[in-house]
Amino acid sequence: MSTQPELPPQNEESSPALSATSPRRDASTEISQELQESILVAYRSVGIGTFGVVMRFVGMPLEKVALFMNSSQVTGENAFAQSIKLTFQGGPLAPYRVVGPASLVAWFMQYSVMGAAFQFFDRVLSKALDVPPVVYGDQLMEPAPAKTAVNKEDASARLRSTAKTILAPVLAGALESVVANRAEVQRYFGPTRFAALEAQLKWNPLGRLLAPAYTANAMRNVVMCGTSFIVTPITYKLYYPQDKKSKSSLFYYGMGMNFAGNAVAITMQALWGRALDYSVQNGVGRNIRYSEVIRSSLKKEGMAAFFTVPKWFSRILMNAPVQGSLPWFYNNVLPLGEDRVLSAVRWTTNSALGRSDRRLENDRSAGNAAGASKSFS
Repeated sequence: MSTQPELPPQNEESSPALSATSPRRDASTEISQELQESILVAYRSVGIGTFGVVMRFVGMPLEKVALFMNSSQVTGENAFAQSIKLTFQGGPLAPYRVVGPASLVAWFMQYSVMGAAFQFFDRVLSKALDVPPVVYGDQLMEPAPAKTAVNKEDASARLRSTAKTILAPVLAGALESVVANRAEVQRYFGPTRFAALEAQLKWNPLGRLLAPAYTANAMRNVVMCGTSFIVTPITYKLYYPQDKKSKSSLFYYGMGMNFAGNAVAITMQALWGRALDYSVQNGVGRNIRYSEVIRSSLKKEGMAAFFTVPKWFSRILMNAPVQGSLPWFYNNVLPLGEDRVLSAVRWTTNSALGRSDRRLENDRSAGNAAGASKSFS
C-alpha cells in the first residue's frame, strides 16, 4: 500500500468511496454535490473579500472625496475642489491614516459576506421556489434562450423567479451592511469622534452593531448588490450580441452597468452622509430622523442635495474600480481556480483517509502480533 497519497488530476472523476466500515477505501474519494457547492461558495467569498480589500485600500483617497461630496460639509460651487481639499488637508497620506486593522477586516468581511450571502440566498430561494439560480461563469457566454422557450413559462414560474430576483439582493445587501456600516461610519468620523458619538447616543448592543445611518447604507448596498449579481449577468446573457461576448466585453459592460446603478445608489449615499452629519449637528449626538434630514436638505439645496453630476462622478470614482469590475472578476477570474480548489480538497480528504487506513492496518498488525506472541507463550 502506498505510503503517500497522490494528488489526483484536476479533471479526473473520482471513483465512489467504499463503505466506511470497509478496512480499505478507494484511493480517490468522491465529494458530494452539496459539499462541492459549499466549498465553491467559500472559495468565491474569500476571493471576493480579498479583491475588495486590495481595491478599496488603493482607492481610499477616492472614497474620501466621494464621502465629502455627498455630505453637507460641501455646498455651493466648486464642490469637487472642496472635497479634494478636505480629503488631503492633513497631507497626501491623510486618507490612509483613517484606515486601521478594523477597516481592513471590515472590507474583507463586507465583500466576502456580500458574496457568500448572495450565493446563499440565491441558492436557498431557488430551491425553495423551484427556480434556477442566477447565471454564472461560462453560462453568461452561452446564447440566450429562444423567445418561444421563455414564453412557455407559466405565470407562477415567472412570479416565483421575480420574487427570488428581488429578495436575494435585498437580504444580501442588508446583511452586508450589518458587517460594513459600523466601519464606514468610523472612517467617516474618525475613531475618536465616532467613539464620542457612541458615548452620547448610549445605544443598546444591537444599535451599536448596526451603527448610525444603517438604513441608508443598506439601501445603497441592495442597489449595488443587485447591479453586480443580478442585473449585469442577466442582461448581459439575454441582450448582449452573441458574436461580441467575451471576457473583455463583460468587463466593460459591468463598468457601464455600474455607472447606471450608481445613478440610483448616489442618492442613498448622499442620504447616508447627510444623516451622519445630522447625528452630530451642533456637537451633540442624536438619533437620526430621515424625514427631517430629507426635508431640510431639499429645502436648503433642492434635488442637488442628493444628486448632481459631480456627486455621481465622485461616487463612480470611488465605486467603479471595485464594484464595476466585480462581475468580471466573479464570473471570469474566480472560475479559473475552482477545479484546483476541488482537487486540493479531494487530495486532502484522500490523505486523511490514507493515514486513517494506515493507522488501522498498523493497529491490526500489532494486535495480530500480540495474539501470536501470546499463543506461542
